[in-house]
Formats: sequence, C-alpha cells, structure tokens
Amino acid sequence: MDYQVELVARAFFEAEHEDFLWDSEAELVRDEFREYARNAISLLEEDIGVLLMALQRATAEEHPERSRAAA
Repeated sequence: MDYQVELVARAFFEAEHEDFLWDSEAELVRDEFREYARNAISLLEEDIGVLLMALQRATAEEHPERSRAAA
C-alpha cells in the first residue's frame, strides 16, 4: 500500500507543481500529498488498479532508468 500511496502522491504533487521536484520537497509537504493520495485511494476502492497501472506506465516512460532498476 505504501508504494501505491507514494505513486499517487507524487502524481498529485507533479500535477500541481510542475517546476519542483518531489524528492527535494520538504517532508511536511510530501506528507500532505500522501494524505491526499490515501483519501483518493480510499474513495476509488477497486478502481485504483487502473489509476496505478497508468501511473506506473507514465513513471516508466518519464524515468526509464527506474524501470530497468526495478526489473
């Protein structure tokens, strides 16, 4: 579940702050977006799988080195 929360939180953050990097953002801000992500996941329930697959694909396309490292 933590991986799902992190993916959704990062997507929310990047959608709102195109000029900032998630990894260099303050932990307080990242925690706020993680809470948004938890709420979204809770509301979506079983539909979250579709969203997560899209986010994973988008992340792999933007950062191909991450998907190779995970393989």
